Amino acid sequence: MFQGTGSDVGKSLIVAGLCRAYTRRGLTVRPFKPQNMSNNAAVTHDGGEIGRAQALQARACRAQPSIHMNPVLLKPQSETGSQVVVQGRVIGAARARDYQALKPKLMGAVLESFLRLKAEADLVLVEGAGSAAEINLREGDIANMGFARAANCPVALIGDIDRGGIFAQILGTKAALSREDAATIAGFIVNKFRGDASLFMSGMATLAERTGWRAFGLAPFFPAAARLPAEDAFSLSKVDARAEARVTIAVPMLARIANFDDFDPLRLEPNVRLVFVRPGEPLPVCDLVILPGSKATIADVAFFRGQGWAIDLLAHARRGGRILGLCGGYQMLGRSVADPEGIEGPAGAVEGFGLLDVETVLKGEKTLRSVSGKCVVNGAPFEGYEMHVGQTIGPDCKRPLLRFGDGRIDGAISPDGRIAGAYVHGLFADDRQRAAWLDLFGSAAEIDYGATVERTLDELADHLAAHLDLDAMLNATR
Repeated sequence: MFQGTGSDVGKSLIVAGLCRAYTRRGLTVRPFKPQNMSNNAAVTHDGGEIGRAQALQARACRAQPSIHMNPVLLKPQSETGSQVVVQGRVIGAARARDYQALKPKLMGAVLESFLRLKAEADLVLVEGAGSAAEINLREGDIANMGFARAANCPVALIGDIDRGGIFAQILGTKAALSREDAATIAGFIVNKFRGDASLFMSGMATLAERTGWRAFGLAPFFPAAARLPAEDAFSLSKVDARAEARVTIAVPMLARIANFDDFDPLRLEPNVRLVFVRPGEPLPVCDLVILPGSKATIADVAFFRGQGWAIDLLAHARRGGRILGLCGGYQMLGRSVADPEGIEGPAGAVEGFGLLDVETVLKGEKTLRSVSGKCVVNGAPFEGYEMHVGQTIGPDCKRPLLRFGDGRIDGAISPDGRIAGAYVHGLFADDRQRAAWLDLFGSAAEIDYGATVERTLDELADHLAAHLDLDAMLNATR
């Protein structure tokens, strides 16, 4: 199990790289994260949803993603509450305090999923959540030491030297842990090192001596990680758009932005300037505005208006600019969004931006499925997935954006053809569909996105194999 001294220390990336490294050794490897908190989710082959990071790790193992790879997924809907997904299915919502009481009841499902993966694999690589030393949350813990001890799973602790204070991170973690929890840690990894590694060898020795834990390695910073999907929306705020490109695409960063990996393929295109518009900034002059998915559509409509973006969006439309809404963004473009059952927050309704003549009601079971078909407008094929609640109807739905292989239709287009929306995620990950959209603006797609991800996973595996003691970590499991 790989736990961290804090969030964003590189746990997801290291697990993904090791999944590929050990898979290339001929082992059957599976990723596992007992509890994840993210609005960036993926549809699994067994009809549920898990964190996007675990889907990437499954890909690194050359395995299909399964609901058992992330049995508890928390999808934040507010500052203090989240939707709770257990083994791929929504069981309800809980405020942070209420969830602390719910956690112990979920350990059974967590261990069941873990044992399923353990039975089919030679090696299961487990990712913790946040910090190993969140001692205020230790009672009933299922994400870190609570799971490690219940599953008798040895732990490698990861610290991030790039943020500074690596000695305090690792020594402080040991000091904060109980003796029993600290005993599960077999060794440590210092991640994201920059510079001359020989200058920190004495530091590694000091950490090993002070903790009594084995040094599994010093991993240099891996810049190519930017080519892989990010787990947290926080990473989007650190993306710098290219100053010069043929096509400028703006994506407003909603408070509850979801499935933001939709934009990774566009971000990597050399001819695209992808601008993630931060709160408080105006929507820039651009070729295309994409309204992203949202975990709380009604709340994010209010957030959007509060930033002044609705005024900018309407001005963009009046200038003849193109707009695309994906999932929650599609719902926002309509005349209204209603949530009579309080599925995404307090029950209620809100007026949309009125750029599509459609209305949405959030109700019924959540749709989770992989889909494929063709875009009605450009004729290009696509593969993607649906992950949404609700039904959208109205006159503009008579002009659908997408037609699935089974004949069903999805989405809507304005009469002038410049504003569109649909529920399907992953459109731009399909090279054929991405090329067709860029062609609208006289540009071309230049990357093979799938091949880029595969190449980067291999490079990451090589990187970790060169700097970490893979044999020592494997021996620690025996």
